[in-house]
Amino acid sequence: MRLYAAVALSGFRRYATYRVATAAGVFTNTVFGFIVAYTYIALWNARPHLGGYELGQALAFVWISQALLAASALMGGGFDEELQERIRSGDVAVDLYRPADLQLWWLANDLGRAAFQLLGRGVVPLAVGALAFELTLPADPLTWLAFLLSVLLGLLVGFGMRYLVGLAAFWLLDGAGLTLLSSLLGTFLSGMLLPLGVFPGTFGEVARLLPWSALLQVPADVLLGRHHGAGLIRALAFQAGWAVVMLGLGRVVQAVATRKVVVQGG
Repeated sequence: MRLYAAVALSGFRRYATYRVATAAGVFTNTVFGFIVAYTYIALWNARPHLGGYELGQALAFVWISQALLAASALMGGGFDEELQERIRSGDVAVDLYRPADLQLWWLANDLGRAAFQLLGRGVVPLAVGALAFELTLPADPLTWLAFLLSVLLGLLVGFGMRYLVGLAAFWLLDGAGLTLLSSLLGTFLSGMLLPLGVFPGTFGEVARLLPWSALLQVPADVLLGRHHGAGLIRALAFQAGWAVVMLGLGRVVQAVATRKVVVQGG
């Protein structure tokens, strides 16, 4: 475990070196947060209690989304493109010779990245949003702890899905299309554009059962107090279940892909 802790720390330090990019990301998240927040204000004034959210909860949802956007890599910025490039170039053969598990190596690296993005690009936009708008945020520290646990489980689910996308490069010479499709689905079905509770009927019910909802919708609802008691346990179990499924699928696909590795070019 000491090895993977070192890999996670290395991932944290790697992204911490890009100070200008981090500052630009904070600015972008904050500006985009204001745009979406004012859109939500107009929408909730026209449709009060939309999706079961009060206006203050809806605005909090906006800024929670901005706080988790980079950490969850919902719009790119994760490891999957790097993994695809290493597979295309044949460098993955070196990775497989390391005395470390390929999936755990990338998981540790991605958790280090996510930890920095959560601190570097998550705290400031949420703080700015809380100063500029009346957000419904909890005062109970236990709720915040449950939120952080939910965020961690969401990160595991997100890693599992992106790892599958990355491994697809073993069969696809160019995985750009699959990466783009994954990003689009993640943006729409995670609740980034609108809370999934707003979606009507069967479509909304199905969307809330898909793994993308574990990335953002569930953590946001946990922080907003929409899950408590037995409901909170069910929400966390939902995320944990998808994490197990995605990580398990990653193990299976990894085993199939690396059974016989042919380095590109011969």
